[in-house]
Amino acid sequence: MTNTKQNKNEVASFLGELISFRISLKLIHWSITGKGSYEAHISLDQAIDSLSEITDRLVETSFAQEGTLNIVIPETARPKDHIKHIEGVYKHIEDKRKQLFPESFSQSIIDEAQEAIQQLLFRLKRLE
Repeated sequence: MTNTKQNKNEVASFLGELISFRISLKLIHWSITGKGSYEAHISLDQAIDSLSEITDRLVETSFAQEGTLNIVIPETARPKDHIKHIEGVYKHIEDKRKQLFPESFSQSIIDEAQEAIQQLLFRLKRLE
């Protein structure tokens, strides 16, 4: 269990960013049209469903470790380049995971999030 207020705030911020990312995927889902759009819709829905469960587990685990967190969800806009956006979020998770979540059980939840994101990237890039 970490004790610093700064770390607790950083964990809460990170969790808000994960929720915002999931919302951004729904915004992408609603805006995709054209060739391959049905497959993209299905791929995005699968990722959104997976990330919803994964994020919920990570939030609950974090509450158990840190106590109640003040999670704020940042304003979320539809990204102009969805592949670049998804890749950037993956990198952000990779950069923050060990710093904010040193426990192996939290790491395993984050592994699942990163796996879901990589599967989404694979599916979306194959449509291009």
